[in-house]
Formats: sequence, C-alpha cells, structure tokens
Amino acid sequence: MPMAEPTSRWSATASPPAGRAGQPVLACRAVSTADERAAHFQIRHQVFVAEQGLFTGGGDRDAHDDDPATIHVVGLADGVVCGTVRLFPLPGTPGRWKGDRLAVLAGHRHHGLGAPLVRFAVAAAARRGGREMEAYIQPGNVTFFRWLGWRRVGELVDYAGIPHQRMLIGLAITGQEGCARPGGPGW
Repeated sequence: MPMAEPTSRWSATASPPAGRAGQPVLACRAVSTADERAAHFQIRHQVFVAEQGLFTGGGDRDAHDDDPATIHVVGLADGVVCGTVRLFPLPGTPGRWKGDRLAVLAGHRHHGLGAPLVRFAVAAAARRGGREMEAYIQPGNVTFFRWLGWRRVGELVDYAGIPHQRMLIGLAITGQEGCARPGGPGW
C-alpha cells in the first residue's frame, strides 16, 4: 500500500473544501488489510505526535484502537494513502458516535481530502445506527466543520494540552458512504 511521505512540519488536521478541476481522484474506505492499518497509524503518528506534539507518551494509540467496534478509515489521493479518521460508538450513550484522529499528511492537505474523510465517517456511523456524532475540534478547524454541517456545543476544553471545541452533527443515512469529490458542500 503506497503511503505518501510527509513533506512539512506544519500541522493542520483538516483539508479545505475541494472541487477544483485537475485534482487527484479521492477515495475513502474502512481499513481492511494490515498494510492499510499500519499506514493509518503511521499517518496519525506523523500528524499528532511528530508535527503537533500532542501525545508525549510516544504515540496517539489508545484503548479504542483495539476495540472491534472502532472503524479505522484511510483516505487516498490517486491511490496513495495520505489521510485518516477514526470513529466508534460511545459506550453508555446509544446512538452517539465519536469521530476523531482526522489527519491528512502535510503534502496532501491541498487536495481537499479532509471533507470526504469527515463525510465518510458521518455516513458510516449513520449506517451503523448512529443518530448523532461528536468530535473535539482544534479551533482553527471549527469553520471547516461548520461548513460541513456540524454545530458548536459549549466552550473550549483542553485536550492534550491545547484547546478543542466540542462539535455535534445529526446523522442521517444518505446512501453515500464513499468519498468521491462532490461539487460543493452538503453532499
């Protein structure tokens, strides 16, 4: 499984909206092979540990990564794995899912892969009976998530030493779990 090499130490965990002609073919899918799983974790490590310094214990993995209910997703640009997102049902809260670990390698952030990854996660949770999804978003990405239909809830909270905004989105089955580039917002 080809994986892009990181090209920058600057960080951002979401890509801007896409739709420009001449952009690569984008695809998203749930991890199904050992190589895809390794690429998923490698991208997360590059973005969250190496670039952002969010996790000081050597990595960003946690108990959710070993939970069989967790869905690990890879995003590809022209067949190259260069993005990730993770989602899982929240225990004790029927119908509530959490999306996190959205990451796109620095050299690929201009492709617009962030929106399809988020849309894929939302549709996947809805297909599995989810009614609402939550995520904790870095402040610089709140406008991006609002553009995708998410809403702010509460004040900023500290997560791994930096502020994050809790955001929610209602889930509805749309029949579109894929990640082909749409023509604009609001699949």
